[in-house]
Amino acid sequence: MLRQFELIEKVRSYDPTADEALLNRAYVYAMRQHGSQKRASGDPYFAHPIEVAGILTDYRLDTETIVTALLHDVIEDTDATREKVEELFGAEIAELVEGVTKLSKLELSSEHLRQAENLRKFILAISKDVRVLLVKLADRLHNMRTLHFIKTPAKRERIARETLDIYAPLARSIGVHRICAELEELAFAHLNPVARDAIIRRLEVLRQQQGGAVALVSQEITTRLQEAGVPSRVFGREKHPFSIWRKLQRKSIGFSQLSDIYAFRVIVDTEDDCYRALGVIHRAWPSVPERFKDFISTPKRNNYRSLHTTVVGPKGMRIEMQIRTESMDQVAEEGVAAHWRYKNESYGFDAEHQAAAGGRDPLVNLRHLVQVLEHGGDAEELVEHAKLEMYLDQVFVFTPKGRLVSLPRGAMPLDFAYAVHTDIGDTTIGVKINGELKPLRTTLQNGDVVEVIRGGKPVVPPDWRSLTVTGRARSAIRRHIRQTEREEFVRLGRATIDQAFESAGKSRKDVSLRPALDRFAVASEEDLFEAIGRGRAPPAQVLEAVFPGLKAAEREAAAARRHIQDGAGARLYVRGGGLTPGVSIHFGECCSPVPGDRIVGILESDGRGLTVHTIDCERLAEFEEREELWRDLQWTPEAERNAVARARVTATIRNAPGVLGQVCSIIGEAGGNIMNLRMHHRQQDFFEVDIDVDVQDAKHLTHIAAALRANPSVETVERMKG
Repeated sequence: MLRQFELIEKVRSYDPTADEALLNRAYVYAMRQHGSQKRASGDPYFAHPIEVAGILTDYRLDTETIVTALLHDVIEDTDATREKVEELFGAEIAELVEGVTKLSKLELSSEHLRQAENLRKFILAISKDVRVLLVKLADRLHNMRTLHFIKTPAKRERIARETLDIYAPLARSIGVHRICAELEELAFAHLNPVARDAIIRRLEVLRQQQGGAVALVSQEITTRLQEAGVPSRVFGREKHPFSIWRKLQRKSIGFSQLSDIYAFRVIVDTEDDCYRALGVIHRAWPSVPERFKDFISTPKRNNYRSLHTTVVGPKGMRIEMQIRTESMDQVAEEGVAAHWRYKNESYGFDAEHQAAAGGRDPLVNLRHLVQVLEHGGDAEELVEHAKLEMYLDQVFVFTPKGRLVSLPRGAMPLDFAYAVHTDIGDTTIGVKINGELKPLRTTLQNGDVVEVIRGGKPVVPPDWRSLTVTGRARSAIRRHIRQTEREEFVRLGRATIDQAFESAGKSRKDVSLRPALDRFAVASEEDLFEAIGRGRAPPAQVLEAVFPGLKAAEREAAAARRHIQDGAGARLYVRGGGLTPGVSIHFGECCSPVPGDRIVGILESDGRGLTVHTIDCERLAEFEEREELWRDLQWTPEAERNAVARARVTATIRNAPGVLGQVCSIIGEAGGNIMNLRMHHRQQDFFEVDIDVDVQDAKHLTHIAAALRANPSVETVERMKG
């Protein structure tokens, strides 16, 4: 544990103007507040914030950040308050400490709903001040270094998993490679120790075989550069076990097939020297095609700058090289933390230095995530979109006017359109890439010039989500689809409640729905209609709220299940792709869909509208080659809760007196209502009968069929499916 004077000396070594009294007060206050608290290791708890502060001094952060690190747990774990911290240490530090405290209280769990909500608050907090994230990353790094002291395996695994899924990518997004790499290695050791040990053993063998060659290659590169008059220092580096594991997974190859276990870093004096060194290396050894990347002219989103190339070097070795300046190397390792420096008689974040080193706001990636959060979505979508924004590598494309747009590798034109502006994405109808019309499924390549062709009004088909990879685009599409769905549910709810009013002998005209709004805690009639359409507000309860004295018979009539029928009323029961206004809906007699069945729609080519079929209907084989006619459909909550549908079953029955009566009794006792019955294939021993029966859903029909099969006089029961 760093002693008080040691911590202050470390801060003053890079910031001679540091407020020594402030640091002393924070150190003593943290020790006094945490008092006799212990960590899982048995060490005094105050050792933890002191070590977190020590980690941040290695990145030369300002006094306020170091004080925040010392105090980051006092609000959460002691009787200290934000007001007290502000009184003793000032408003800026109090705000930073409160920000870290909120993140600590919202540690992510494996439960999707809670994880999504925590992630939402997490990103909103750190997007305001990057120092909050830096303190949190140092806090997590020290906790991971001591994770082995936690005795519960499940807890260790949960913490390691969220470190790998959330914290390491966040560190990478702001360029702090050293913290990112250590977090990944520590998490890997807990999540997959067997794989990590196997890779380490292979690396030890490789080190013995190629260790001498690495030194010789470094010397050879240095000699070539010196002869060309390019001052440099060259060293080989070995990939981390987790980095190797990730590559083995991503490329589905074996360890022996990896060609870049060792890479060589060439550090030169100036940016010009980077390109001169590249020329020397490419003249000396043949380059591997498509393995050159220029991250100096087009930095990564976290401001990483370097030249990458792979050559076939001495003795036929494939050599991966990174060529950069000392300043680029510091940013590559420390990211945003590399920009704290002494300037104009004060010490702090130097925005001019950051702009010169890459030009991007260090929080721009996190602000993209904030846009994802603003579009909402359910828990799994939220986590998925946020991880997409954090994980993916880059491709660089241009607008027709020459503006550079960086996108994740694998991005498609819709990702580009939504990156430029949400309105452009919503109104996209086509795209030109390098002057040629291309499909929206085209994968963008580095250097492409992308021109979006726009339509008059937003039209966002649901299948667009498969034409995007960025969380920003997917969440915007999801938002638009949700809005369209809301409009559909509002129409559905309005029609449903009108039917309920009519069944009860009432009219919605000149009646205030305010009592129903209050009962279901919604703000407007449209919100109420949406709740009805989604099945969250049963029509009978709405009527009861509006007409408190409604008679029992009227309530029952309003709540009675209604029969699913073709025509305009069908929109009460199905929803999904293709249900645009004016399209009539029919339920296929070939398979008689009932709620609970998986269903699809076929857009009839003769203009008769949309026919609903079960997914296993035999008639669908006729449309296998006509994908443009298929529409994805789902049952509405109204259909699943308040409707009956007609299905047809065919039963083979023993030819004996009274058996048909038994069949009818079984169906009636199971809650089915026989609407039609037709006998055919009558023989001496058996005959077949087609029975049209009204059921609530597919599960109800299955129950009736099972009850029939249990009768010894019934040989077979099959549902008609085409």
